[in-house]
Amino acid sequence: MERQLVGILNDHLRATTGRSAPEGEKKSWRRSLPVLARDLVDAGLGKVELLIEYQLPRTSKRADVILAGVDRTTGNDLYLVVELKQWSKAALYEDNENLVVVPGYGREVEHPLNQVQGYCETIVDFIGALKGDPEAVRGVAYLHNALDQDVDDLFDLAQNERTRLFTKSRRSGFLDYLRAQFAPEPGAEAADHLLNSAVRPSKQLMRLAAAELGDREQFVLLDQQRVAYDLVLHAVKRSYASDAKRVVIVTGGPGSGKSVIALSLLAELNRQGRTVLHATGSRSFTQTMRKNAGRGNRRVQNLFKYFNSFMEAGKNELDVLICDEAHRIRESSANRFTRAAQRTGRPQVDELISAARVPVFLLDEHQVVKPGETGTVEAIKNHATNLGFRVHHVDLDGQWRCGGSKKYEEWVLSLLGLDSEDPQPWTGDDHFEVTLAESPAEMDAILRAKTAEGYSARIAAGYCWPWSKPRSDNTLVRDVRIGDWSRPWNVKDDRAVGDAPPSPLWATADGGFEQVGCVYTAQGFEYDWAGVIIGPDLIARHERLVPVRAENRDPELTRKNVTDLQVDRHIRNIYKVLLTRGMAGTVLYAVDPETQAFLARLIEHQT
Repeated sequence: MERQLVGILNDHLRATTGRSAPEGEKKSWRRSLPVLARDLVDAGLGKVELLIEYQLPRTSKRADVILAGVDRTTGNDLYLVVELKQWSKAALYEDNENLVVVPGYGREVEHPLNQVQGYCETIVDFIGALKGDPEAVRGVAYLHNALDQDVDDLFDLAQNERTRLFTKSRRSGFLDYLRAQFAPEPGAEAADHLLNSAVRPSKQLMRLAAAELGDREQFVLLDQQRVAYDLVLHAVKRSYASDAKRVVIVTGGPGSGKSVIALSLLAELNRQGRTVLHATGSRSFTQTMRKNAGRGNRRVQNLFKYFNSFMEAGKNELDVLICDEAHRIRESSANRFTRAAQRTGRPQVDELISAARVPVFLLDEHQVVKPGETGTVEAIKNHATNLGFRVHHVDLDGQWRCGGSKKYEEWVLSLLGLDSEDPQPWTGDDHFEVTLAESPAEMDAILRAKTAEGYSARIAAGYCWPWSKPRSDNTLVRDVRIGDWSRPWNVKDDRAVGDAPPSPLWATADGGFEQVGCVYTAQGFEYDWAGVIIGPDLIARHERLVPVRAENRDPELTRKNVTDLQVDRHIRNIYKVLLTRGMAGTVLYAVDPETQAFLARLIEHQT
C-alpha cells in the first residue's frame, strides 16, 4: 500500500512539475504519511481529508499535508497544515531561535514552527474562499521520530493555538489537539472548497512597498526566504559581537523573493535602529522604490541608493548595505561624469563590501544583460574571501513569479539554451499559461482583454527597432512596427510624455500598457500577464534559438569591444528576463516566421 501511494504521488508530481521526486522525498512519504494516517484513525478522525503535497498558491512550495475537515467549535471549514519532520535530533543554530541545525544537513534550516506559520499565512492571503480569515487555517510541526530531550531547544520559540510543535513524546497531546480541532465528520466538502477556490492576485512588490516599511508582516517569507532573512539579522548581531565583517549572498530566479527579503530587512533593521541602505544598479527599480515606498517622505526615499553611490563611503560606514539586483554590479563605479581624482580603478564590488559591516547581495546570474556587469556569486565570494571575510550563501529554491511554476522557468532556460537541456515541448501547467499569438495585434487584444478583467499586463520586446526622441507636440513615435501594427517604445527619460509614464515607472504606472518596454524598464518588476515580442535578434534554426548580433540595436551591445560571445550571452539573458516577468501567464510572438513555427511546435504539446 505504501509503495502504491508513493507511485501515485510521484506520478502526480511529474505531471504537475515535470520532475520526479528524489529518493529522499519518496523515503519521507513512506515513513511519515502512514504515521499521520494512523494518528487520525486513533483520534477517531478517519473521515478527515488528507491533501498531500499541496502546492501553495503563487509559489512552487508544497505543504507536506493539509488536513481538511469541519471545525468542532464553529462547524465551518477548517484546515490544518502539517509539516512532517523525520528528525530525531535538532538544535538551535548559535542560540538563534529562528535557525536550526540538524545532524547530517549541510546547512542551517528554518525553524519548523516559522515554516508552518508561513505556509498558513500564505494560504490565508491567497485563497479567495477563506476571505482572509486566519482562524480557518492552523498549523503544526510534527517531529514524529524525535523525543523531547533530543529537540529541547526548539521549544524556545513561542507557540500558540494556531501554530503548535509536537514530538513522538507528545503523541497523546497531538491526538488530543486533533480531536479539539476537528469534528468526527467527513472533510471532503471542505477539501473541495479549498481545491476549487480562486486564487486572488498576488501582492505585487511595488503596491505594498509603502506598507512594508511600516509593517513587515505585509509580506510572508517562506522556507529559504526566511532563512536568508534570519541569517542577515544573525550576521548583524555576530558582526558586532566579534567585530568581524560577514557577507551574505542570496541567489534565486525571477520572483523567488529576493526583493521581498530586501524590503523586509530594510524595514526590520530600521526598526532596530541600525544604519542600513538599499542599493541597486537599476535606475528604474530605484526610482520606483523611491516613489512607491517613499510616497513623498524624503527620509524614506533616501534609503534607496545606487551602487555607484559608495565610491567615497567610509569603511563600515553602515551596519548593513542591501544590494538588490546585484547581478547589475559593474566593474567600476566610474563613468563619464566621474572626476579624475575618483578614477582609481577600484572594483565596484570592493566599494560595496567595504561600506558595511554586513553587505548583502541578492542576485540572479541569468539576468546579467549588459557588458561590464560582473555580479556573479563567484566574483563576490572570491573578493570577500580574499579579504578574509566569512561568506554565507543562501539559494532560494522557491518560485513566486510565473505563478509559482518552476516548470515554466525551466522551460524558458532550455528554450534559450541557458542550461544543458535542448529546447523542450511546453506540456502545460495548471499554475501558469503560455500562449502563442499569431500576430502582435492578437497579442495586444489578448492582453487588453486581461486588463479589462482587472489584471496588469505589459508588452516588451528585444531592442531591434529604432528609438526616436519624442515629437515637438509631446507625442511618441511609433517605432516598433510589425506589419500593420505599431507601438512606441517606453519613454526614454524621467519625465512623462503625454499619457506615457516616465521610463522608470513604465512597468508600474498607469499608461504603461500603451508602449513597448525594453529589458531595462522591465527588469526587476512583475505584472500579471507578460507579452513578449521576440525580435529578429533571436531566431530558430535547426531546432535551436540563435542570437543574431546584427539585428540588435542596443548601444550597449553594438560597441566594437564587446565580443560575439558576450553578445550571445546577453541576448539570451535579455529574453530570459522578458519571458519571466508575468505571474499568471505569458503571450509570445516571434517576428521571424521560422521562429514562430518553432515556438508553435513546442507549445502545441500542452495539455
